[in-house]
Amino acid sequence: MFTNFKELEAYVLSHKNKKRIVLANAHDEPALSAVVNAHRRGVVDGALLGRKDEILALLREMNEDPAEYEIVDFDGPELDAAKAAVQLVREGKADIPMKGILQTSSFAKAILNRETGLIPASGLVSQCGIFEYEGRFVMITDAAINIAPDVDTQIGIVENALPVANALGVELPKVAVLSAVENVTEKMPSTVSAAEIAKRGIPGCVVSGPLALDGAISMESVKHKGIHDPVAGQADILLVPFIEIGNVLYKSITYIAGKTMASTICGASCPVIITSRADTPDSKYYSILLAVLRCLKA
Repeated sequence: MFTNFKELEAYVLSHKNKKRIVLANAHDEPALSAVVNAHRRGVVDGALLGRKDEILALLREMNEDPAEYEIVDFDGPELDAAKAAVQLVREGKADIPMKGILQTSSFAKAILNRETGLIPASGLVSQCGIFEYEGRFVMITDAAINIAPDVDTQIGIVENALPVANALGVELPKVAVLSAVENVTEKMPSTVSAAEIAKRGIPGCVVSGPLALDGAISMESVKHKGIHDPVAGQADILLVPFIEIGNVLYKSITYIAGKTMASTICGASCPVIITSRADTPDSKYYSILLAVLRCLKA
């Protein structure tokens, strides 16, 4: 089981199985530097789609040879850039699409298109982020795609996250369905849906809810509150009730706690790299490694 990003990196580097990334709107220093970093380490080859002159200038600033990359000159609407990147994957010219300097909504729209995107006919797509916490990886889902998922969709989001947990070496993930409290109350609908999800259960994992964040990941809090639950204090996956909670939690971990997050899209026909435009190069680099790991473990 991987417990930190350095272990994940060592595993991916040791396999020397290059994947080809297409970076949509690659004229973006943080995203491009992450691709360059991964390329220098032999993890990926890169197709860079965006404003060619700006991409070339950035590569030269990084002392990187532009001849090492395929550069596709493109200067148009964000959605069209995302669609062009997706099309390269559909044509087998790239393995993994990655978001550069464009809005998540535009990138997701291209991925989610039922006719021209990367979605199986009956597939549900969701986002999953991972971070290091007390000697293990903890996952958050979904902070970017599904706005207000119902119970069935939330179960599907967990099902999407399970292969990521398995790739990280967690055979039977513990899933905490988050709310603000551990008791069920009609005044807080997320507690009701959490209890229903826990009651129904999800094959391939142990799921409990509702659990507050401290009750999900802190054994000290669990002991203090007197919670007796197989997931409490040791959750591998945090299922948020709606996107606002996921987005705030994800960014709080990054900007307040100062931790590195890696992010991936689950449920598509291939791993998809989607990070915030403001995420650090390290976050984007480890997101690349997570996507390659998923390819290796598929």
